[in-house]
Amino acid sequence: MVQPTRLIRSIPKYVFWELDQRKRAHRASGRPLLDVGIGSPDQAVPAPVREALREAASRPELSGYPHFRGHPEFLRAMADYMVDRFGVHTEPERDYMAVAGSKEGLAEIILSICEPGDVVLVPEIYYPVYVRATQLASAEAVMVPFTADGLLDLEAIDPAHIARARVLIVNYPCNPTTAIVDLAAMTRLVEFARANSILLVSDLAYAELAFDGFVPPSALEVPGAMECTVELHSASKSFNMAGSRVGVVVGNRDAINALDAYRSNVGYGAATLPQLGAAVAFTNYRALVKPIVAEYAARRDALVNAFHANGWAVQSPRATMYLWLTVPEGYDDWGWVDHCLQAHNIVITPGIAFGEAGRGRFRISLVQPAPVLANVAKALAQR
Repeated sequence: MVQPTRLIRSIPKYVFWELDQRKRAHRASGRPLLDVGIGSPDQAVPAPVREALREAASRPELSGYPHFRGHPEFLRAMADYMVDRFGVHTEPERDYMAVAGSKEGLAEIILSICEPGDVVLVPEIYYPVYVRATQLASAEAVMVPFTADGLLDLEAIDPAHIARARVLIVNYPCNPTTAIVDLAAMTRLVEFARANSILLVSDLAYAELAFDGFVPPSALEVPGAMECTVELHSASKSFNMAGSRVGVVVGNRDAINALDAYRSNVGYGAATLPQLGAAVAFTNYRALVKPIVAEYAARRDALVNAFHANGWAVQSPRATMYLWLTVPEGYDDWGWVDHCLQAHNIVITPGIAFGEAGRGRFRISLVQPAPVLANVAKALAQR
């Protein structure tokens, strides 16, 4: 019998796997299914990006293996984006690594620099790969609590854990909580990492999905951040390119070199064609994200207004593509998931999917048209 390693067997089943099993059983029963659980974009890839992908597919010189660090066109586009969007100046050849999505990139950063006995400081409500990659590295994930305003409570971290920490992960705008930070708060995170010789890993997957005039900052805007920071950017959410699996890691050169050493031993670089599509996306980000963000804002407003109209007070997020809500009284996380499935044919994501601190909450994704989301709110408000 072929079995996974002891390390793989020691990691609990992925909560999203359990959710998928429930969805499969529901579909098998022949009942309809409205999925607002997973944050998988439903809007089209922008037309200029689609055209760039078609054009790239016809170029015979792109038939070979990709560049290890990334295609020069993509890396130059990212460097231009960082200057135009954040005022951050970088060198395309030295400060970047193209990855097959920011999830993979983040996992590989941890695997390339963490060893058994090391600590990775993780927000107590977290995107699952933060902890799973730490476990795969045989390092220790230490949860960092949030303050009431959604900021990480750095004062609450045990000094003994700080002494062993190699990485601090931050995620603003935050999936799933939708919390945001300004540049002053980001500066405190960078200064904490630098003072304690920790690599700050900023997961900025929702850099462009913000509303009501809020503009998410980059950790690399902080003076001196390149000494202790890497940041992950993704085409998945901002440009509806989740299926293309393309992102980038930018920042501290030692960390980029370690990531390069890891990736070059297990793969042969991120796929070229998605990089060239993403190059067009990031080059034209101002024009391309505007209608995408406008659609998400309309969906958010429809969902929030429908909840309010049906007697459920919810807070309107200023970023991401989610609502983060409290499970109604009388249900636990999975009980509420099952009730939504059985009573309303609606899939939601339980808060426990994002760690123990997420228990008692659930996430709705803005991946359906506004009228559909309004009906979701009406149905769930009926309990």
